[in-house]
Amino acid sequence: MSDDLDLNEFETPKEEESPLETGGDTGTIDQGLEAVYDIPVKVSAVLGTRKMQIHELLKLGRGAVVDLDRKVGEAVDIFVNDRLVARGEVVIVDEKLGVTMTEIVKSQK
Repeated sequence: MSDDLDLNEFETPKEEESPLETGGDTGTIDQGLEAVYDIPVKVSAVLGTRKMQIHELLKLGRGAVVDLDRKVGEAVDIFVNDRLVARGEVVIVDEKLGVTMTEIVKSQK
């Protein structure tokens, strides 16, 4: 009996594309994930933030401009259920604002 392995004996599994990557349902996703498909999540894209005191907030009126902590062209933060998951760029899709993901943020755990 030989200890040498013949790598040709093993098939390489094909990578499956997710519906997010293909833009639709491929029907080939792991059956175990179907249980979570209908769970609602809150997705938010944050252009920037600003801390201010109540008296500053009360002075704001129509047409007031609030400076944010981001510069033009900087990535926006994408949150899912209040957890940062990605960064992206603002795009226009059919006269609506959207966000295209440019970077996935790894968990801080």
